[in-house]
Amino acid sequence: FRAMTAESLKASGDDVKTSEEENTVAKPTSAPAKTIVGLPQEMLVRHPLQSRWALWYLKADRNKEWEDCLKMVSVFDTVEDFWALYNHIQTASGLNMGSDYYMFKEGIKPMWEDEANVKGGRWLVIVDKQRRTQLLDHYWLELLMAIVGEQFEGFGEFICGAVVNVRQKGDKVSLWTRDAQRDDINLRIGQILKAKLEIPDSEPIRYEVHKDSSVRTSSTVKPRIVIPSKETPAVAAAKV
Repeated sequence: FRAMTAESLKASGDDVKTSEEENTVAKPTSAPAKTIVGLPQEMLVRHPLQSRWALWYLKADRNKEWEDCLKMVSVFDTVEDFWALYNHIQTASGLNMGSDYYMFKEGIKPMWEDEANVKGGRWLVIVDKQRRTQLLDHYWLELLMAIVGEQFEGFGEFICGAVVNVRQKGDKVSLWTRDAQRDDINLRIGQILKAKLEIPDSEPIRYEVHKDSSVRTSSTVKPRIVIPSKETPAVAAAKV
């Protein structure tokens, strides 16, 4: 997936980031894609994705409602357009504190209340503050490639989108699924996520139900699933 269009992007000059001064994402455009002259024919072929995806950006502003801070940046449905978009926007580690990126299937708003999300939950990965430079962009890109590239063993229909939250207290990367009651499917999705991001067993990841998060009375939410499980093998076996 990563290598499929790397050379064509380099040749077309699509690896330019937006300026740090703007510190935001590239403006959406409806202009037709330009023809690249001199490239082999195979590099001009577009590779369609199974779903259309939308990138959203949020820049926190205490003077505005949360939803007013949320902006859709672009929609894409090919591998080439994914890379063109990713290479034009600011990296996650370059965003201002309080900013978020959301990559969701087209038609799903990146909020708990959306019909596709309201019964779901999220796999939550906390980024080690001491290793932020090495981990944040790696986690985010690997997660994006996994969801866009349908790398979850046929469970793509249960995946709604991915989120990265840039925060002073610690960055978070999360994968949202649509049905929090499907423990078997969510567990397998979490296992694949853990492997894709190369997260060691010493750093547990948690699956939280959106409804539990929305009514929480403290800063923590009791997870529905944890990987690796804290249960003894005997207890885990008894549930099978």
